[in-house]
Amino acid sequence: MFFDLAGQKVLIVGGGEVALRKVSLLERTGASINMVAPQIVPELMQRAAAGQLKLAIREFAADDLDGVRLVIVATSRRAVNRWIATLCEARNVPVNVVDDREASRFIVPAIVDRDPVLVAISTGGTSPVLARRLRERLEALIPARIGRLASWLQALREPARQKLRDTDERRRFFETLVDGPAGRRFVEGDSQGAQRIAQQLLAATSTAPRAAGEVTLVGAGPGDPELLTLKALRALQDADVILHDRLVPAAVLEFARRDAVRICVGKAAGNVGSTQQEINALLIENARQGRRVVRLKGGDPFIFGRGGEELQALAAAQINFSVIPGITAALGCAAYAGIPLTHRDHAQSVTFVTAHAQSDGETTLKEPDWRALGLPGATSVFYMGLARLDHIVAKLLEHGAPGIRPAGIISQGTTPDQRVVTAALATIGAAASAAGLQSPALLVVGDVVALQPSLAWFGTGAAAVELCQTA
Repeated sequence: MFFDLAGQKVLIVGGGEVALRKVSLLERTGASINMVAPQIVPELMQRAAAGQLKLAIREFAADDLDGVRLVIVATSRRAVNRWIATLCEARNVPVNVVDDREASRFIVPAIVDRDPVLVAISTGGTSPVLARRLRERLEALIPARIGRLASWLQALREPARQKLRDTDERRRFFETLVDGPAGRRFVEGDSQGAQRIAQQLLAATSTAPRAAGEVTLVGAGPGDPELLTLKALRALQDADVILHDRLVPAAVLEFARRDAVRICVGKAAGNVGSTQQEINALLIENARQGRRVVRLKGGDPFIFGRGGEELQALAAAQINFSVIPGITAALGCAAYAGIPLTHRDHAQSVTFVTAHAQSDGETTLKEPDWRALGLPGATSVFYMGLARLDHIVAKLLEHGAPGIRPAGIISQGTTPDQRVVTAALATIGAAASAAGLQSPALLVVGDVVALQPSLAWFGTGAAAVELCQTA
């Protein structure tokens, strides 16, 4: 929360070095600073004499809170500090008690000040040193003229409002300024060049037809939000509408622009959700309204994500589209489980398999080449196979795969809830049942799974079942 304290009465209780630092912070806000303390350091006396603050050299009294907008308590007496905090609470006056998070109702953050741009860093009062270190890093990253850039953009708001009546057009105009050559030139000191580009852009935007909508297929990765690509992050922050699968983590959606419309179009296995035709229609409808649409899919949109089907529908409707790939579940989950999908000594090929496919609007089963999947020197990864685990195992054994071949199931891969169960192919079903694994889960079959116990690195609570050596 950022308080507008210009002309507002702020009370500081205490007159030592800590209080002096708070005064230095508050002076930049334009607040009317009042201080009460029985003893005052010389620097504060000098500021009071110069008219920078009002000083009362005495003990605090309850009526000092009259008309106060904000209170900072910085005495060395804990009991007094908490008593004052209680009085503030009774009056609904926000209070900060220095070095006492529990008694405080707001926390003073570390700040990067590029007036009027203000970046606040808070650790919730747990570590002021960490907040200060983060501020130091941000100080080095944020250009010195970023505040002047903000003031220049403010001056352009009224001309933009007069020429661009549509809210989306104005937002895109300012996004182009900030992200493009105009913003870069201004930050580098070429304000005249930036102004010239801005005027040209405003004139072009005001006479141009409404921007066409577009759809971006974005892979959200297997679960860990930090596996999202930088390009995917930018797409989420620019999107007007986001259509996302059920399995996309909330932490990934938090990267989106706050006012973006979010529509869940996914479904759990076996449950009714949005049909593919309904999803296609939503994509087309929103794009035709001039919106930037992100179709956010778990993993990679082109690996069992029906991304190709959705692009076919968009192409038929003449909607502009692009694709941002993501880390597919097989790659991400296997890496976090410590299972290399290929290895010079164990596997020279890897196959991604799903037992489910779409046919004429109904889910049907299409049998893969089970003999090839069971050959030595190969790794097979089965997506969405937990519900049909017994069928998959039976088919592999029937077509020649040995029962002692290593197999593993990765549940909730790349997330803090990840669990990994390994066993021989013949007993992996019983091991999974005993562990109570739940979807989403991947089945990995191949000699590389035998490496998992020695290569596991992620998480400490994984459920590991000993690799069985007999069928």
